[in-house]
Amino acid sequence: VVVRLGGQVIADTTGAVRVLETSHPPVYYLPIADFAPDALVPTSGSSMCEFKGSASYFDVHGGDQVVGRGAWTYRTPWQGYGELRDLVAVYPSQMDSCEVAGERVRAQEGDFYGGWITADIVGPFKGEPGTLGW
Repeated sequence: VVVRLGGQVIADTTGAVRVLETSHPPVYYLPIADFAPDALVPTSGSSMCEFKGSASYFDVHGGDQVVGRGAWTYRTPWQGYGELRDLVAVYPSQMDSCEVAGERVRAQEGDFYGGWITADIVGPFKGEPGTLGW
């Protein structure tokens, strides 16, 4: 998995974890150690996932660009999601590009779930306009 921002590779890893949740495309979580130094700067705020627990956010830095709250992590994930500790996910819509095995991903519409769509992923997906009720 490769993530680019500001014309720079900010993460490059073979250690990503692909997470599938109800009715939306997968989200890739990357080891925090595989991000470029200073690419992730902790920021304020949090959100709650009914499955994984409390998410903390990062501002993402690459080249001359900064994306506020462009990445998140679960510092103390709930039982069953412990593998996500020390991993970080990014919103692909807010990066220059994100790739899985050399394929550029398309970001999930609506951005709420941060899903990564590749050629083999078929919708419909929860999160797109008109889908919040299911």
